[in-house]
Amino acid sequence: MKPETKAQLISVGSVNMDPALIHWLTIPTAGPGAGNVAFFFNSGGHRVRLAVKKESPLNAEIEDGELVIRKDGVEIARGSIEEELIHCPDQAFITMCEKCIFDCKFCPVPKLGGKVKTMDQMLKMIEDAHKTGRMNAISITSGVEVSAEDEVDRAEELIRRLRELYNVPIGVSVYPTEDSTRRLKAAGASELKYNVETMDREIHAKVCPDQDLEFLLDALRQGVEIFGKNKVCSNFIIGLGETDESAEKGIEELVSIGVVPILRAAARHPLRQGEVTIERPSAERLLHLNRFLKEKLDEYGLRADTFDTMCLPCTGCDINPHIDLEE
Repeated sequence: MKPETKAQLISVGSVNMDPALIHWLTIPTAGPGAGNVAFFFNSGGHRVRLAVKKESPLNAEIEDGELVIRKDGVEIARGSIEEELIHCPDQAFITMCEKCIFDCKFCPVPKLGGKVKTMDQMLKMIEDAHKTGRMNAISITSGVEVSAEDEVDRAEELIRRLRELYNVPIGVSVYPTEDSTRRLKAAGASELKYNVETMDREIHAKVCPDQDLEFLLDALRQGVEIFGKNKVCSNFIIGLGETDESAEKGIEELVSIGVVPILRAAARHPLRQGEVTIERPSAERLLHLNRFLKEKLDEYGLRADTFDTMCLPCTGCDINPHIDLEE
């Protein structure tokens, strides 16, 4: 799958197909894509996560044992459907809390009324994943049920207990607190993700009114100090109204402090209709910004292909500049 093809698939984000063809349909419980039925498609070693939607301009069918994706009758890509472990292939990716008190305008999670997993439930899920022999990493993320402090407490306890049981990399993505970075590292976390969501200050104030971007950036700087180089990343949503110039400025700001940005295509959700302006980025825009990101990562000596946990090694929802872009 060429970079142009993957960018096209991400820019659409969905296919129209018979769900019965997929044995591993899942419903994401975190982030802007929460609530959508989705699956992983792999073509030539490159992976895309696609939602299943009847209104999609892309159609998919099984032919000769392969999934073939077409637009207007013209084949775009062919490959296989990948089996998930928990939330993605090869990782046990756990969402501790599917609720959130932060009212980010692009995110349906606060309106979905999701579950909060108990410690025993999470440990059992990861135990079952480990028994498959396919668990190469553990990743932990969470909304915020009551407070960020409570979620950090739970993440710290979960990581400590997992570290006693499994010798695999553990990544964690929560909303930071004053002491979360040191505590999560001391508990045994290998990699860290604090999500800025957008680096456009004006847009951030509107779409993430309950979050403090400067506090997040300070936490990311501390994360790099404590976790080290090529161990800290951050989701950066593209399509919230930012210009390319604003996005490029934000990319360079993050890279300059040692953070690897993950450029995530903005997704519309009916539960957020009227609250936010979403313009899902085109394939051309995704390629342009990811090529700019690759240049900046190379300039600052960072890599997007050395992470073991969370989104960067998965590559399903995003273009990884050091995996998906041709040299």
